[in-house]
Amino acid sequence: MKVQKIFGIILLILSIVLSSCTTKKEQPSQPNIVFIMSDDHAYQAISAYRHPIGKLAPTPNIDRIGNQGMIFNRMFVTNSLCGPSRAAIITGKFNHLNGFMRNGDRFDPDQPTFPKMLQKAGYETAVIGKWHLKSLPKGFDYWYVLPGQGHYYNPDFVEQTGDTVRAHGYVTDIITDKALSWLKGRKDKSKPFLLMFQHKAPHREWLPAEPYLDLYHKTTFPLPDNFFDNHEHMGTAARDAEMLVSENMALSSDNKIDPEIVTETGHTPFLKWYFNAYRNNLKRMDDQQRARWDEVYKPINEAFRRNPPSGDELFKWKYQRYMQDYLACIRSVDDNVGRILDYLKENDLEENTIVVYTSDQGFYLGEHGWFDKRFMYEESFRTPLLIRYPKLLKPGTKSDKLVQNIDFAPTFLELAGVPVPDDMQGVSLTPLLKGKNPDNWRKSLYYHYYEFPGIHMAKRHYGIRTEQYSLIHFYYDIDEWELYDLEKDPAQMNNVIDHPEYMEIRNTLHHQLDSLVKMYKDPLDDAPESNEKI
Repeated sequence: MKVQKIFGIILLILSIVLSSCTTKKEQPSQPNIVFIMSDDHAYQAISAYRHPIGKLAPTPNIDRIGNQGMIFNRMFVTNSLCGPSRAAIITGKFNHLNGFMRNGDRFDPDQPTFPKMLQKAGYETAVIGKWHLKSLPKGFDYWYVLPGQGHYYNPDFVEQTGDTVRAHGYVTDIITDKALSWLKGRKDKSKPFLLMFQHKAPHREWLPAEPYLDLYHKTTFPLPDNFFDNHEHMGTAARDAEMLVSENMALSSDNKIDPEIVTETGHTPFLKWYFNAYRNNLKRMDDQQRARWDEVYKPINEAFRRNPPSGDELFKWKYQRYMQDYLACIRSVDDNVGRILDYLKENDLEENTIVVYTSDQGFYLGEHGWFDKRFMYEESFRTPLLIRYPKLLKPGTKSDKLVQNIDFAPTFLELAGVPVPDDMQGVSLTPLLKGKNPDNWRKSLYYHYYEFPGIHMAKRHYGIRTEQYSLIHFYYDIDEWELYDLEKDPAQMNNVIDHPEYMEIRNTLHHQLDSLVKMYKDPLDDAPESNEKI
């Protein structure tokens, strides 16, 4: 009897030990990574950044990431454009080295990327949503991506078979459904995972989901102080750009006014493409979606037909319509970020998962009278970054260090225990996540934009941004320099390049810029124009 008891106790102990070992096996020692990126999401439109727009259109789920982790106040891109930004992120290199300088380029999928390195190190990898690099993804065990920019309603997706399929529903919800399905269907839970979960929204033409079509139609958003900027204080590049809300935002595809009404009220379309975009967006809707759309937008159209605004009143009207639709698209993004965060919490994945929320670049929300991005001016150059990782980060921390999108690759590799290649140009954010304040952290950032001539006509330029100053060189068909004192002039309303009191600073910045050009191996000799359609 005693032998039986002893044997029973031994079996019980063994079962507990084995159970413990099994549990440990299911929890990888390396961190999981959920990289959430939206498209054209301005930091001003995230309520965690305390901007007036964010207060009127809150983003509670995105805020959760920052409130439970770290908010970066000085996160910037290397090239404020969709494809080039994505290429910089996955390679950790500037675009002159990864070869993707303009949206018309094709990414070389055989070059090293951090997803490939994590995959080789045992990570299960997936990318779902917007890809926008022309070539098909490599380095992912699973992918399901939008062809090109994609559509908001009933979008097409490219599967791993190479087939293009049409999904029914709203793009932000569909991308999240696929991401959750992949997370739930993972077979080997002992492996760490990388999920790149990338939204189309809130990219132009800003079509909100059915429940949110009129979410902000009774909200009046404040005009930026420099909304009526004439750009005389800046330079040729700003004056020649075609991104004015007043003149270049389309009443049809952007503001959702029927092309017939646009023509009837005397507003000549500057590009027929916008009329076609409007009609094609509506054609993708099913009967239920279209009925809901008409319920919301027909009254707006009729009001515009009866009393079409003009001059500054039209300018302000277009801005409100822009903000209402843009921010309603973000509401769906925020909802779906919440779905992912809830899944991680409900499945005990919070502690060992790095969650990142960012955008591929910033966006103008009426500053300087603009929409879109491209320029090195702050609202386009700067982008949001919020990171949660309970193992390292204390809730509610903030960083004012200068960080850039080439920093993601070395950060993820270092945290995963994977060697960072010497030729990666980014800097790991790990010391900042650990609460350190390195004295040798970068004091300046480099930027280079190439896509000109092209849509919006933002001229080619490169430059340096320090903690206080921004020096920009516009080139190709002009040769002009601009200098801004960001401490005294955060809205960049006063180009001081020729002011005598800034001569010493100007010379210092020129030398520092030369050093960055050399350090990042930029030949300042643009590659041949792409033959692809932009």
